[in-house]
Amino acid sequence: MTSAEGTPPPARVQLLGDARSGKFADNLAGFGRALRRAGLPVDSSRIALAQQAALAVGVAAKDDLRAALEAVLVASERDLAIYRDMFDAWFRDPQVAHKLLAQMLPTTRGQAPADRRPRVREALAPRPSAERARPRQDDTPVEFDAAMTASDAQRLRTADFNQLSLQEFHLVERLARSVPLPLPQYPSRRTRPARRGRELHWPRLLREAARSGGDAAVLPRRARRTEALPLLVLLDVSGSMERYARLLLAFLHSATRGLRRRDVFAFGTRLTDLGDAFRLRDTDAMLAAAASRIDDFAGGTRLGEALATLRAEHARRLVGRRTLVLLISDGLDTGDPVELSEGLDWLRRHSGPLLWLNPLLRFAGYTPAARGAAVLHRHADRMLAVHNIESLQALADAIARLLRPR
Repeated sequence: MTSAEGTPPPARVQLLGDARSGKFADNLAGFGRALRRAGLPVDSSRIALAQQAALAVGVAAKDDLRAALEAVLVASERDLAIYRDMFDAWFRDPQVAHKLLAQMLPTTRGQAPADRRPRVREALAPRPSAERARPRQDDTPVEFDAAMTASDAQRLRTADFNQLSLQEFHLVERLARSVPLPLPQYPSRRTRPARRGRELHWPRLLREAARSGGDAAVLPRRARRTEALPLLVLLDVSGSMERYARLLLAFLHSATRGLRRRDVFAFGTRLTDLGDAFRLRDTDAMLAAAASRIDDFAGGTRLGEALATLRAEHARRLVGRRTLVLLISDGLDTGDPVELSEGLDWLRRHSGPLLWLNPLLRFAGYTPAARGAAVLHRHADRMLAVHNIESLQALADAIARLLRPR
């Protein structure tokens, strides 16, 4: 069918209603949630802007609606390809979009859960292979050309966690669990028996003297023990960090096992203590325990409020200037920058070096221009990339260089 001028009519979007209908609003909200699961920073305010944009251009022309929503939902050029693929799939058939999203985000199921708890368990807890392989009866068979074409170890070491397929994600997670993170040692106040040392081992000396009639041929000594630096980890589990959370938790659990002092907290809109979860020996069990504790997974980021909670409830977990702080976040904070600055000032006064591990450093031209990122940049001793296996392997060397005496 053609119009009076002989040109084909514009393609309509299958929304089951016009731009003012409740069905359209439900579809648009679901589309926004799918984009957020795919890694785009989409919140309720952006979805409200998308509703206004759709009302302004209407739904008669698919290209016009795509451009209008793109203007308010896409904040970075790197997200354009994801947005366009999701738009085409979602407004053709949401079930197709869910399958596409499952290829982009390995822990996503075919249907969005109704509350936060199942969503957290999906994102963090391991899923049996049989369950992943069993298709739902009501699913329409849809095939995507998303198989791995290069799975060699070298490519996986440099692959961005944000771009991994399902098979690659599981392989990289296993690789991440084997990456070591040896922390610098410091002399503690405790001592141990040693052949050389500045202190005499008086109990052993007296025992030796008693055995030899009051004489001791060798003077036993004690030397100070060496211990790894106490570690404090603050991990961002907001929506923009969702793809990194599971993999980084698995890496930290395996790489820091055996440390005498290791405190791990997750933060999004609130602070969650993961100390009990990290005391579990099995990494999969740790991920399941973390999922049961984190109830703000894939939400917003308010680091200032999280630091205020750390100060009020967990201040004794810091060990003065010895504590090494690893703050893992992309810096897209939505809280009060003044509160964030005050919290970081307090943290710096009561801890040692502060390392900001930022996945966005994978982009060569990245600058911390956002409000929260600018505050973090001022307070951090160093900013390091943490977006692939190669960056995790370089982390220990970067920490050693930072703490090396000048």
